[in-house]
Amino acid sequence: MYKVYFSFILMLMIAGCSPEQASESVVESQDVQADAQTEMSVKDGIDPNSALYEVEVQEGISHEDVVDSLKSVAEGMNFANAHNFHIDESIKNRDIDPQGVKEVYTYCNLTLGMDILLDHPEFLVFAPCRIAIYEKPDANNKMKLYLGLDRPTYDLKSIKNPSERAVKSAQALEDALIEIMHRASVGDF
Repeated sequence: MYKVYFSFILMLMIAGCSPEQASESVVESQDVQADAQTEMSVKDGIDPNSALYEVEVQEGISHEDVVDSLKSVAEGMNFANAHNFHIDESIKNRDIDPQGVKEVYTYCNLTLGMDILLDHPEFLVFAPCRIAIYEKPDANNKMKLYLGLDRPTYDLKSIKNPSERAVKSAQALEDALIEIMHRASVGDF
């Protein structure tokens, strides 16, 4: 980093800029790059500052359609459904209205996750990957169905000095899970 910084200052000084102007240019350049990266990620629906990735289920796609689609698409992409947690049923068992669907589906794809776990076994605390199906009110107070994901790339930030292959694996795992969610949100099989 310092070599790049000093090389940049040297180039700007040769071009007639003072070190202060060069330093300001470097900071501005870094700010613009950070803003562009954040803006691009948020535009893509991924907030780099949040573990949550959320997709609204398309109008006309039922809860059952989403569940069936998740199962079909995930199996087709070599993901095993390790377990399902029907939190809404547990809430109902306490005689409380769960206010809509509240379920968690856990998925594992050892091919995609193995490199993370081999390099950083402590990442097991984030396994298996979870996709939630839930309802919440929209701006008009109408209940809408959503899919939510705890992003593996965000979880990897909790690991000190993750290996390059773990970073690549986490991204591949997240990309696959997001594909599953988007396909399930439209009832794809």
